[in-house]
Amino acid sequence: MWSVLLLLLAARNSDSSADPRVDDAGHRFVVVFPENIASHSGNQQETLSAGQTKEILVDEELELRKNQISSKALLITSTEKITVRSCSRKLNSVQTALVLPTPQLGKEYFIPPVPQIQGTTDQVSLEVTERRPFSLFVISGKQQTTVTIGEVPPREVVLQSQQVLQVLVQQAGPRAVTADQPVAVLFGHACTIRYNCTCGILQTTLSPASDHKLRFFIPPFLVTDETRLLISSNESTTIRSFDPDSPLVETNGTALLYRPGFLLTLIPEAHFASCYVINRVKDMQNFAVILVHKHLTDGVRIGNDPLENPVWQELRGTEFVSTQVKVILDKSVLWHTSHKMAVYFHGNYGAALFGNPAPVISSTADFRGCLLEPEVVHIGDVAAGWRESVKYCRDKDLQLVSLSGSHNVTHIYQEMVRANNHSVQEAWIGMRRSSQSGEWYWLDNEPVNTTNWKDGEPGAVNEGQCAIMSLRSGEEFGWSDQDCCKAVHPVCYRPPLLFPLG
Repeated sequence: MWSVLLLLLAARNSDSSADPRVDDAGHRFVVVFPENIASHSGNQQETLSAGQTKEILVDEELELRKNQISSKALLITSTEKITVRSCSRKLNSVQTALVLPTPQLGKEYFIPPVPQIQGTTDQVSLEVTERRPFSLFVISGKQQTTVTIGEVPPREVVLQSQQVLQVLVQQAGPRAVTADQPVAVLFGHACTIRYNCTCGILQTTLSPASDHKLRFFIPPFLVTDETRLLISSNESTTIRSFDPDSPLVETNGTALLYRPGFLLTLIPEAHFASCYVINRVKDMQNFAVILVHKHLTDGVRIGNDPLENPVWQELRGTEFVSTQVKVILDKSVLWHTSHKMAVYFHGNYGAALFGNPAPVISSTADFRGCLLEPEVVHIGDVAAGWRESVKYCRDKDLQLVSLSGSHNVTHIYQEMVRANNHSVQEAWIGMRRSSQSGEWYWLDNEPVNTTNWKDGEPGAVNEGQCAIMSLRSGEEFGWSDQDCCKAVHPVCYRPPLLFPLG
């Protein structure tokens, strides 16, 4: 069975040019299944709400096998940002892969070395599936693409939009793939020998080459005695055993972790993020492996809660530790309140292993949760009355700030100081007095539970009807009531957009 799992982040009417702070989400994806090039039957539309996932089964139509070029691929487009994970299941073989959105693809990839697998790589034969060479799958995007395979001599292949090129990789095969347009590259094998004369699919998505060296840390929870590291760069390729005293790889290419039946692309430190999501593969054992700085473990959350009794393993010679968490819920959000970390998804179906880097939802830490869009604090550049200030903020798709959430007020005060730079002494906030009852209320209709009135404030009902906040140093953002027609600068605000944790 072949499937893709879609996850909608969130949607709201905001400026589409705003920085979404998201790495692995996008609007357009091209998906292939290395053992079979699969195509969804006809066009299908799915409507998702924020945080919702949807698994779509994909019909097998053509097996790639010996086809060098295929036009059968699955195109996924979305009006809002989503993440996509592919899953291949066949008998007792399972593999998952993170699908990158087309804007995140690259034009250069360094090809990892082929691992030594008894019964597969030691007896290569084009006629026997489990003895065929490893393969590269190069997938074009929206445009015609010229792909150059770094053999001797180099070989060029022209791909049309959304075509797939399969390249056999021998031990002394190509070491680089370049293209004039962004492409995705998968590396793997249709059925490598695993145990008891069985074989299973082995695949992973390669990361584009970097123009500088990146650091890859290897979590001990992913390692066994049979683990090998497959390392590629612009200069060479290397296969090395895992050394617990040196759990660090540096390269400008790809670093893969290989175990019999398992191939995983490692996450470079430069790509660590603050929020990830893991969707469980049903009827199988599912886990998350978390890698974080040893002094920041208290900030790790799964959903709304801290980790329960985690066992942290040290990465010797580094400042990092890792732990493994069993994934029980269909969707689990793992995030950090203040810093970045790495999260891997892996699991097993009997003896079959699978896994991939967990999809990144946000690269920016926020103590309130998984940040999709940052909050906006804007000190208006026009001094006007309270009613005019309300309109000024709304015209900018903001609102006159309401300070109804006590847990968030101190943070908003700090943001005001940064936005103001001591240029404005006082500002309108989104509070006024009811002309009927004389009671104060917030524009966002939240209850007035806590206040910050200055001494002697507010005055009598027949005095000021609108609330002003002091931005003067030493006055602790104190409030006072004022005539609503007074010309004062507004504090405009839009709250952060957070990914649903439940």
